[in-house]
Amino acid sequence: MLSPEIIYKIILILAVFTVTLVVAMWSTYAERKVAAVLQDRLGPNRAGPWGFFQPVADGLKMFTKEEFIPGTADKQLFILGPCLAMLTALMTGVVIPWGGDLTFGGHSYKLQITDINIGILYLLGVVSVGVYGIMIGGWSSNNKYSLIGALRASSQMISYEIAMGLALISLVMMTGTLSLGEIVHQQDAGWANIVYQPLGFLIFIICAFAETNRAPFDLPETESELIGGYHTEYSSMKLGFFLFAEYINMFISSAIIASLYFGGYNFPFQHSLGLEGNALSLVQTFVFFCKVFFFIFFYMWVRWTIPRFRYDQLMNLGWKTLIPLAILNLFITGIVIGFRNGFFQ
Repeated sequence: MLSPEIIYKIILILAVFTVTLVVAMWSTYAERKVAAVLQDRLGPNRAGPWGFFQPVADGLKMFTKEEFIPGTADKQLFILGPCLAMLTALMTGVVIPWGGDLTFGGHSYKLQITDINIGILYLLGVVSVGVYGIMIGGWSSNNKYSLIGALRASSQMISYEIAMGLALISLVMMTGTLSLGEIVHQQDAGWANIVYQPLGFLIFIICAFAETNRAPFDLPETESELIGGYHTEYSSMKLGFFLFAEYINMFISSAIIASLYFGGYNFPFQHSLGLEGNALSLVQTFVFFCKVFFFIFFYMWVRWTIPRFRYDQLMNLGWKTLIPLAILNLFITGIVIGFRNGFFQ
């Protein structure tokens, strides 16, 4: 007989999995509508009212398209690449606190699948593994454009993960924990971390754009140079997995940004509303998703506003600008903590 705790975890896992897929699915629709508004167009308007069911039509197209594997490709790795990209994208959501505690039958349950004490290290580790899906897919295709796209993705990820890691170290020094749940909880008692780490936030969000291969950092899949980049030879649901993983990564990275720097599910005056228990938790979850949707919109806004970097500009920004700034932010954070704790007296 399964315990209530195990049953709750199973339900929560299924709920997070479903919400992640649904948000990523309709993000494709939102992306087209945002692009249409910015370019003075209508966007999707055929499938359903206002084109709302366009993602469903796209999904059916992906499922029903002819499956094609190049004769010169490494078949096993060709199949493994998109599966690995999708798997790592879905694994990152397990450490994110989606709301306050819920109470059922006198027992309190967290709206977080697992609150491990090395949550930030877990996120960095899973994100680092995600690039292998792109590398394997690009290399196994036996196509020069796919290979160049995979090499660009790996070098870009290596370059920007350093600055991202240094920005997170500054945040960890300030909060004293690697647990996402604890970082969000600390922001309930005071200001959001964006107030204390504005430079760290700026570095982190720029690196998040690069890690998710979003414009203006979409060099691994640039159509004007590499046709489609690492997924040039892919079709059907294998192509869908690569494209879908990008939108899942965008959703999860938006949730991470909201959790680390903008208070997570906390919001000002939440304790003066007169709400308690499950009602407050549901409001907190709603506020959290509002923050996440804002950052998803920001991703889309930047994509259709800023032109793509040249590759040398991409590398220069990562190595010559962001890493020195991240080290400077680390140094400043250490000095401030030292003065706060009386080390320099």
